[in-house]
Amino acid sequence: MSLERVLKTLQSFGFAKRDAEVYVYLAKKGHQKPLEIASALKIRRHHLLRILKNLQAKGIVTVIHEQSTYFSAIAFEKTLDLLIKTNIEQAKSIKETKQELLSNWRNMTKQNST
Repeated sequence: MSLERVLKTLQSFGFAKRDAEVYVYLAKKGHQKPLEIASALKIRRHHLLRILKNLQAKGIVTVIHEQSTYFSAIAFEKTLDLLIKTNIEQAKSIKETKQELLSNWRNMTKQNST
């Protein structure tokens, strides 16, 4: 699978382009300091820190506190499993509320047409 395909796949799961790039960089390079990541990907440090927080919130990047702070990505296979599980749960939730949502929609559109 090409790098572009991996990035597109992550974006299809809701990643911003830069989030996907940072994740892939960490997954390939191992644990890195923020300055190393920012320099390699040409991202401003404050923007990078927001991206890293987003990725931590998704559970696919961890922070390692030693003498310096490092960030590390979980394995790509585990990331895909986590993303698939999340999307299945979201689809299930939508399916469970489908009839209620359709009923609400019909009521809204009926009120607007009268």
